[in-house]
Amino acid sequence: MTETEKRHAGLLYHAYDEQIRKDYLESRSICFRYNQIPPEREAEREALLKSYLRKTGEHLTIEPPFFCDFGFNVEVGENFYANYNLTILSGALVRFGDHVFLGPNCGFYPPEHPHDPQTRNAGMEYAFPITVGNNVWMGGGVTVLSGVTIGDNTIIGAGSVVTKDIPANVIAAGNPCKVLRPLSEEELSGKRHL
Repeated sequence: MTETEKRHAGLLYHAYDEQIRKDYLESRSICFRYNQIPPEREAEREALLKSYLRKTGEHLTIEPPFFCDFGFNVEVGENFYANYNLTILSGALVRFGDHVFLGPNCGFYPPEHPHDPQTRNAGMEYAFPITVGNNVWMGGGVTVLSGVTIGDNTIIGAGSVVTKDIPANVIAAGNPCKVLRPLSEEELSGKRHL
């Protein structure tokens, strides 16, 4: 089994494997190019994103700068918007549903390191997928950790650190992020606004 196959299977893998390193450098090069495209060339930026990411909707915007380890491990749905400084360390699949809105400085981090220092210092790590549902809104500075799923229609407050799954139809915030309250029927139907 290759190190890449181990990574995709959620097994301990060597992060400095030759093929993983090659994929990483290619991905960083694409992000560098993306971040250098002038603002008035939006269509060019969007076309590069669509060729780089594993799956996209028709309409998507990621405001530069954008940092990503492996674009082939990122899926975004229709009408995806991410403000400045989105970081996705995509050692495992990171999937966003339709109509997801991210504030600035959000980070998604599937990799985990072993607890024992000898294994960690040898360059070994794990990576577990992150899934974000449809109609999710995250404020600025949200951090989402390895293996987390966030349900549809959920709002994550600015500065939150999401360490565990968050269900659908709630407002959650904090460090660690916790459910504050369910969204009301009026909020979900658009009859009541914040």
